[in-house]
This record gives sequence, structure tokens and C-alpha cells, in this order.
Amino acid sequence: MTRPEAVRFLRTEPSMAFMEGRLLALREGVVYVLAPDGWARLGRERPSTAVWIEREAAEDWCEAEGWDLHLLDAVPVPGSL
Repeated sequence: MTRPEAVRFLRTEPSMAFMEGRLLALREGVVYVLAPDGWARLGRERPSTAVWIEREAAEDWCEAEGWDLHLLDAVPVPGSL
């Protein structure tokens, strides 16, 4: 049996402002959004239209949007922001 990942990723629906949606991460019950200055805490409720994606899809999103892949390993631990 494998352990669940410490961080799970989501993507919001595309919008006019974010044609590829926004990248979200869930860690220890807290949702974060990837913002220009790093991960920003959203809270404990995930957006209802956000869909779960695999890490590989999160990497593809980062590459397409020009974000550093290392950000995927830098999702904060709740209480550390």
C-alpha cells in the first residue's frame, strides 16, 4: 500500500484572466493558490469548480505558464506562512 502524497494539486477552470486556470495545492487540509510572489493561502475550502490533477499535470501547467517547477515542492506547511 502506498502513502498518499503530502501535497495534492488542483486546477481551476479557465477564465478570461487565467486562460489555463490557476494552480492550487492542498496540504494538510489547507488550500493554496500559486501567485506571482509564491503560494498564497486560500483557506480550507477548495473552489467547487477546481479539479484534481496529478503532479505531472501540475508540472505541465508550470512549464506552459513559465513557472519554476521547484515551486511544486515549496507548498508551505500550514502555519508556516
